[in-house]
Amino acid sequence: MSGFAPLFYFLITVLVLREGMAFGRANKPENEPRMGIIGAIIDNSSRIGKEERVAIEMAVEDFYANRNQRLALHIRNSQREDPLQAALAAYISNAIALIKSAARDLIDGQQVQAILGPHTWEETSLVVKVGSETNTPIVSFAEATPKWATERWPFLVQASRDRLKQMEAIADIVRSWEWHRVTVIYQDRDSLANEVLPHLSYALRQVGAEISHLVALQPFASSSLIEELEKLQKDQCRVFVVHLSVPLAAQLFEKAKEMKMMEKDYVWITTDPITSLVNSFNASSISSMQGIIGVKSYFPESGNQFQDFYHRFCRRFRSEHPEEGNNEPGIFAAQAYDAARAVALASTEGSKGRKLLAKLLRSDLHGLSGRIKFTDQNLAPQHVFQIINVVGRSYRELGYWSDGIRFSKTIGEGASNYTSMKDLGQVVWPGEPWYTPKGWNVPIQATKLRIGVPNGSTFKEYVNVKKDPLGNNLSFTGLAIDLFKVTIEELPYYLPYELCPFNGTYDSLVEQIHLHVRDLLTFLVF
Repeated sequence: MSGFAPLFYFLITVLVLREGMAFGRANKPENEPRMGIIGAIIDNSSRIGKEERVAIEMAVEDFYANRNQRLALHIRNSQREDPLQAALAAYISNAIALIKSAARDLIDGQQVQAILGPHTWEETSLVVKVGSETNTPIVSFAEATPKWATERWPFLVQASRDRLKQMEAIADIVRSWEWHRVTVIYQDRDSLANEVLPHLSYALRQVGAEISHLVALQPFASSSLIEELEKLQKDQCRVFVVHLSVPLAAQLFEKAKEMKMMEKDYVWITTDPITSLVNSFNASSISSMQGIIGVKSYFPESGNQFQDFYHRFCRRFRSEHPEEGNNEPGIFAAQAYDAARAVALASTEGSKGRKLLAKLLRSDLHGLSGRIKFTDQNLAPQHVFQIINVVGRSYRELGYWSDGIRFSKTIGEGASNYTSMKDLGQVVWPGEPWYTPKGWNVPIQATKLRIGVPNGSTFKEYVNVKKDPLGNNLSFTGLAIDLFKVTIEELPYYLPYELCPFNGTYDSLVEQIHLHVRDLLTFLVF
C-alpha cells in the first residue's frame, strides 16, 4: 500500500489540472483574438527563396512580439529537393502537380487564411487557380503579372512592384553612350518576356535605338548556350542586354568569359533580378562578370527600421545558410517581410476569404521596401533604380535613374539631375579599355551591300568610273561617290559595301533593284 498512495495522489492531481485547463478554455474571454494561420510557397533551393523564408519567419515573430498574438506559419517548397530532379521537372507535369499539391495541402490540410508566394508567374498562375476555388488570397512575389491577371482572379494580390520601368533606364543608358543597336538575351519559355520585350523595344525606339537580335536561351542546355554565343561573336552588335534567371545568367557569363566575350569592345547590361543578387554570386561567377553595368531596384536602407531588420537578418541568415557567402538582405527579403507583415495584420480576428482580402487591400504601411498601399490589387510600380558597375569582388554604385528625372548621383532633396549617364563618373568596361566601347565591331562574316554605279555617265563630275591602263582595277569618283562615302563613315555601325559598275541605262539599273540581282539588293548612285 505504501507505493499505492503516491500514485493515487498523482492521478488525482492530473485530473484536477486537466479539469482546470478545460474550465479555463471554456471561460476564455469572447473578445480574445483567434490565432491566424498563413501559408507560403517558396523555392528553398534558390537565393531568393532563402531570403524570402527568413524574412517571412522574422515578420511572423515580430508580429507576435509586438501584438502578443499568435500566428501559425506553414511553408512549402515549390521545387523538388534534388536540384537535378527539379531541373528536369521544371517544364513537365510533375512540377505542375507539385505546386498544386502544395497549395491544396496549405488550403485544405492546414486551413491557411492566405498564401504568400510563389516567386515566378508560372507558379503563381497555378496557385491562384487553386486559391480562387476557396476564396483564399494569394499574395504573389512574382516579378510582374500580366495586366489581365488581377481582373481575372480577384483573390490575386501582387506584393512585388512592377519593374518594367527599368527598360526605360536601360534605354537611357544606351542613349547616353550613343549606341544604336542592342542584342537582347532572355530566357525561353519565360512568360514575362511577353511583357518585358515590348517595353524595352518601345523604350529603345524612343531614344533612336533598336533591338538588333533576340536570343532565347534554353535552361539547362549548355550546348545551345555555346552555339548562341558563337553566333553573337560573328555578329556586328556588341551591346547585350541580359534578362535571365540568376542560375542561367551565371552560366552565360562564365561561358562568355571562356569565349573571350568579356573583353574590350563588349558591353553587357543586366536587369533585375540578376543585378539585385550580384553580391550573392560566388567568386568564380563574379570574376566572369567584370565590367558589367547593372540596373537594380532601389529601396531606402538607411532608416532605423531597415537597420534593425538588417542586423537581425544577417545573424539569422548566417546561422541557417552557412553555405551562402553573403548574408545581407536585398529587395526580395524586404518585400517578403512587408508582404508577410501586411497579411498578418489583415488576418487578425480570424479574418478569411473576402473579409481578409478587403482588409489586406486597405493596407497602408511604411515598409522596408517602400510604401505598402495597393491599387487594383497591385503596389505602386518601381520608379527608382540604382546603376552599378561590377568591379573586383563586388560592384561600384555609379548613381540612380528615376522616372521623369533620369540620372542622379544621390536620391532626395538637393540631388543634381543629369540627362546622361556619362555625368555619373567613370565606368570600368569589360577588359578595362581606356575608351568607351563603340557598341559594334566588324563582323567576322559580313555580306557586302552591292552598289550599282552607272558606267559612262554624261556628267563625269557627278559620277565617273575609270579603269587603270591595264584594265585590272576600277576607280569611282565624283560628287555622288564622295557624298556616299562620307555618309557611310558617319553611320553608328559598320556597313560593308562594294561599288559595282553597270553598263546600261539608268532605267535598266533601277530595274536590277526590283529583280534582286544575284539575290542581293542593288542600289543606284546618282
